[in-house]
Amino acid sequence: MSVIFRILFVLAGAITALFVARDALNFTIIQTFVAVLLVTAVVGVGSLWSLRRKS
Repeated sequence: MSVIFRILFVLAGAITALFVARDALNFTIIQTFVAVLLVTAVVGVGSLWSLRRKS
């Protein structure tokens, strides 16, 4: 489980670094927000995928 979170935070850090400087004071807050958005997107895609496979 920690490996999954670590991969998500690496991806979130890379995406956040595109928009915010790494030495900004709120970088970790924005990184956490992006990680939550990624988790939400993965869960949403997974639920839509399962609906598609049932029909």
